[in-house]
Amino acid sequence: MNMVFKKFPAAALINGEWITSSKTFLVNDPATGGEVATVPDLGAMDATRAIDAAACALPAWSANTAKERAVILRRWFNLVTAETESLARLMTTEQGKPLAEARAEVAYSAAFIEWFGEEGKRAYGRTIPTTVASRRYLTIKQPIGPCAAITPWNFPIAMITRKVAPALAAGCTIVVKPAEETPLCALAIGKLGLDAGLPAGVLNIVTTKDAPSVGKVFCDDQRVRKLSFTGSTQVGKILYRQCVGTVKKLTLELGGNAPLLVFDDADLDQAVAGAMACKYRNAGQTCVSANRILVQSGIYDRFTRALVAAVKKLKVGPGLEAGVTIGPLITSDAIAKVEKLVDDAVKKGAMVLTGGRRDDAGPLFYQPSVLGGVTSDMEIVREEIFGPVAALLRFDTEADAIRLANGTPLGLAAYLFSQNLSRAWGVAEKLDAGMVGVNEAIFSSEVVPFGGVKESGIGREGAAEGLDEYLQIKYICLGAIE
Repeated sequence: MNMVFKKFPAAALINGEWITSSKTFLVNDPATGGEVATVPDLGAMDATRAIDAAACALPAWSANTAKERAVILRRWFNLVTAETESLARLMTTEQGKPLAEARAEVAYSAAFIEWFGEEGKRAYGRTIPTTVASRRYLTIKQPIGPCAAITPWNFPIAMITRKVAPALAAGCTIVVKPAEETPLCALAIGKLGLDAGLPAGVLNIVTTKDAPSVGKVFCDDQRVRKLSFTGSTQVGKILYRQCVGTVKKLTLELGGNAPLLVFDDADLDQAVAGAMACKYRNAGQTCVSANRILVQSGIYDRFTRALVAAVKKLKVGPGLEAGVTIGPLITSDAIAKVEKLVDDAVKKGAMVLTGGRRDDAGPLFYQPSVLGGVTSDMEIVREEIFGPVAALLRFDTEADAIRLANGTPLGLAAYLFSQNLSRAWGVAEKLDAGMVGVNEAIFSSEVVPFGGVKESGIGREGAAEGLDEYLQIKYICLGAIE
């Protein structure tokens, strides 16, 4: 392992101890294919041990005041911020995104720790006007209990802090199973949490390649009162069903098929810049990436020319190299899927305007691409691409745009570009999505709620809504008041 990473462990974290195992798995650099580290491949029994630790740590952690918890979270935020460069290089090495994007993710991740540490002080209850003179009604908010989180590889630090920070701020304890492709980022964040003063058992991290077995333990164990999952809709549905037996509270942030609508009256430069930022960030491997770019006929040709010109300026290569803007896809399966979707579109009449094949930088690199003439019968419109390919569809009327945008069972994010305020507001209201960006393509922040509708999930992360996901409301009736 590179010397810069040796300050961070390659061992699982259970009850404040770093756990090794005779059974391990490799973490590889997707840009080079080289070995980065080996980490423990734990199983169901280890997951139960981690839940044991979280359950034992809960009474003391929840008994702390919100301010006491906030002090530790503030120290954690400071440590993460101080280690930005090391964390970013670790992230780029095991996940592949360009170093500039990795640095930005570290800052974004730390912001959740900072914000929820403060927001935990505002978990207010309320008093309710009485209906009987001798009674008083009030509610309080209390931690829901031990929690579990299953996080993805595409944002290997942010998707952890977005779940862990509100859980800890609310007074809960938590067990995290990071993605097998990117466990080192999780372990690094865990170490910094311990350094900040998190007591043993408050944060536990189970590394494993056996996600189904560990996930089932999370679902089946009655002590786990909340499960948060970010990943595919298919897996989310499995977890949803498995949690029925213990009636857990769930947050599911699942797949997306985001439309980006460009109307004739859009600012062309603004719309192209938005499409570039939304589509090609992390090589298109984001759940809120513009999966379908719907362009009105009057601006279609100009927008297409400008987008293709911008895409041709992107630089493909390993994320640690200066100036690189497109890194590798995460696995061979991921790049094979992109190839399959592009091939299907071309066979059905789409035109490759730029790119359209693997890049010479390495086996997991795909050229940033633009497809024109895409139609709704193509797989690339129905499936989440998760790669650096923009699929352009033409529409004529506002009604057509809304129909095409909403024609999917998913509804995570949507975007629209228009200088007409009335149109922008009206279309935003009609889009079936949990989040809508109007003349803006990067809208995530710790202070706003993140989540989808329909089969894109339930619950919200970030903002006050994100804290409420880890709290339960208790109603108290005081009687015999004279």
